[in-house]
Amino acid sequence: MTEPHQLTELQIAIMRILWERKEATVADIHAALLDERGLAPTTVATLLSRLEKRGAVKHLTEARQYVYYPVISEEDVRSSMVADLTDQLFDGDVAELVSHLLRAQDISPDDLEKVKELIATHEAGSEVSNDHR
Repeated sequence: MTEPHQLTELQIAIMRILWERKEATVADIHAALLDERGLAPTTVATLLSRLEKRGAVKHLTEARQYVYYPVISEEDVRSSMVADLTDQLFDGDVAELVSHLLRAQDISPDDLEKVKELIATHEAGSEVSNDHR
């Protein structure tokens, strides 16, 4: 992982719009968040400016308005934030994090089966990696 990407809930909401649309103006993002968040356009512009300073987005200028696009991926943000959460709350103990999630969440049988498949796939990949040392 390169640089840590710790974003607030509101910043993530803005980034999700950009990840989905690939690019958007302040007006586009304001309209998308208006019903849910009720933010002023100036607030959206300020948040985008801050995200740009942090290297999360960049902009192009088209017809005298900024068109923002994401520079970091959703996976990068997830990885960074989960790693930070694991370090801060579980002292880096991934097994304890997973144990907590299993205890604290209602997990459907389908989701539990998916987790088992992910573990099996991960183990199979680890075995292949270990065989090629």
